Amino acid sequence: MKVAVFSTKSYDRQFLEPEAKNCGHEMVFFEPRLTFETSPLAAGFPAICVFVNDKLDEKTLSAIANGGTRLIALRSAGYNNVDLAAARNLGLTVVRVPAYSPHAVAEHTVALILALNRKIHRAYARVREGNFSLDGLLGFDLYERTVGIVGTGKIGAIVAKILNGFGCNLLAYDTKPNPDCEALGVKYVELSELFASSDIVSLHCPLTDETYHLIDADVLNQMKKGVMVINTSRGALIDTEAAIAALKSGKLSYLGLDVYELETDLFFEDLSNSIIQDDVFERLLTFPNAIVTGHQAFFTENALTNIAQTTISNITDFEQGRICPNEVSTS
Repeated sequence: MKVAVFSTKSYDRQFLEPEAKNCGHEMVFFEPRLTFETSPLAAGFPAICVFVNDKLDEKTLSAIANGGTRLIALRSAGYNNVDLAAARNLGLTVVRVPAYSPHAVAEHTVALILALNRKIHRAYARVREGNFSLDGLLGFDLYERTVGIVGTGKIGAIVAKILNGFGCNLLAYDTKPNPDCEALGVKYVELSELFASSDIVSLHCPLTDETYHLIDADVLNQMKKGVMVINTSRGALIDTEAAIAALKSGKLSYLGLDVYELETDLFFEDLSNSIIQDDVFERLLTFPNAIVTGHQAFFTENALTNIAQTTISNITDFEQGRICPNEVSTS
């Protein structure tokens, strides 16, 4: 099958191309994101392969459907960037990669916790300048700290397992408790109790209408003074302006983000020679107790291998008329 790949980076080609050749697919790689303006590039391709910042709204989906596209292969777990109702009405099939490497994201989550707590980013910069003062670098033991995990799917469950090894007290919220977490001694509570009781809150849930700005000014006010918040899921789970206000007031003492609600025009690009126009994001970067990474939690060899294998397998299932276990329901 001939596939148009959007938002292509060198590593996408490196991992996708060999898998595609092994299965007889032809991948044509495009650097631009998929939007309505770039949709003509998809003309004549029965399948497209897209990533998290490609914009698949009704207008774009109509354009690619008119151009002959029938399959949308997401090389990501999330699909909040796809108008599923429009895809259904247009007869488009949507497939995804539900679990490429939960360990990669979970381990990055814990890395952010440790870096923020022990001020690794600040200490690194100081030592390189010959400054060996410890002032301002005071941390705390993770042992017996209370960590609230919002969402205990595969990633959240692995975070729980790692933090259990540190001796943390673990609270969790999910619509469906995970038996693996319960076996660790994780206590499931309502969100209000989790927010009020946790020293660290880590988000591992999808972005939906219900979870949009899950962490807003009201929720931050419910939290302990000095709380740490980590988000490696979807940027819009956090109201960034509310988080900035909480950082300024001291209510929020630590913020670790691998995602940002307006990341589309920022992440995955080299903007080092540009003036970033997002004033909210630029303000966020001024805080010494905030760490932002550019959506890299997934970025390991293991994850990229799994993404490539699953993506190509999904495309092959569609081409051969088989039921794909990773099809996203558009009903």
